[in-house]
Amino acid sequence: MKTTQLNHVALHVADVDKSVQFYSEIMQLKEIPRPGFTFPGAWFLLGVDQELHLIGERDEPVTGAKSRGNHWALMIDDMDAWEAYLQEKSIPYTPRRTRPDGAFQIYVSDPDGHCLELCTKPYVADS
Repeated sequence: MKTTQLNHVALHVADVDKSVQFYSEIMQLKEIPRPGFTFPGAWFLLGVDQELHLIGERDEPVTGAKSRGNHWALMIDDMDAWEAYLQEKSIPYTPRRTRPDGAFQIYVSDPDGHCLELCTKPYVADS
């Protein structure tokens, strides 16, 4: 018996339309079909087969949303390009950090204050 992979991340959001705009236009995620739940929301594809589920009607504050608190991370292909893009769009983010394994990290907040890490693969020295 074992787990096989992360299936989805679910975020409780106050304004589904505002969050959909952020995740589709700023984060460039692809929106995917969502079952006909009785509450508002939206789903996005993360990578090949993992998903982001936005759940509407949040009416309590987001807590612990910071880099060392509650956050989730997306692996990115080019840190320089993403930083330039976020600057062009005037999206605030934390300055680039380098983890002890050589991976780069930056953090951005969504419209509700959920903390999202953008990171690169760890540095692997040539043998």
